[in-house]
Amino acid sequence: MAETAAAPTAETPTTTDLMEAVAAVGAAYFHDFAAAAARLGLTSAQAKALGAVQEPVPMRALAGRLGCDASNVTGIVDRLEGRGLAVRRAAETDRRVKIVVVTDEGREALHSIRAGMERARRAFDSLDDGQRRALHELCGALLPLLAGPGQD
Repeated sequence: MAETAAAPTAETPTTTDLMEAVAAVGAAYFHDFAAAAARLGLTSAQAKALGAVQEPVPMRALAGRLGCDASNVTGIVDRLEGRGLAVRRAAETDRRVKIVVVTDEGREALHSIRAGMERARRAFDSLDDGQRRALHELCGALLPLLAGPGQD
């Protein structure tokens, strides 16, 4: 006899409930991130790109990580280069391929953004050790299932 999943109860959130809760947390986190980036004069896309190039990344892979077209990444990286936060280099194996590399100033800017995310810090600081471990484990379990092509 095959086992069937128990029907959700008032105490067990449905999949839709979970999706909405995660979306709300993600939106609040993103707003805090965008506000911290803006205080440094960066758009959220520029700040997200800094986070995505903590190791050298080809432009096309960066577009995948950011979920945008490669032509959009060119403008984002142009602005980061103009601020001294990232540089483009030719790949050693194929000089036509451009690799984006974060600079020390870019790492410092990303650190400042994360440090400036006051609401997120307060929220995470409010969790006890067990809650922190549980949240970390849940994120670790869900992320591989949610990540699409080009995302790490």
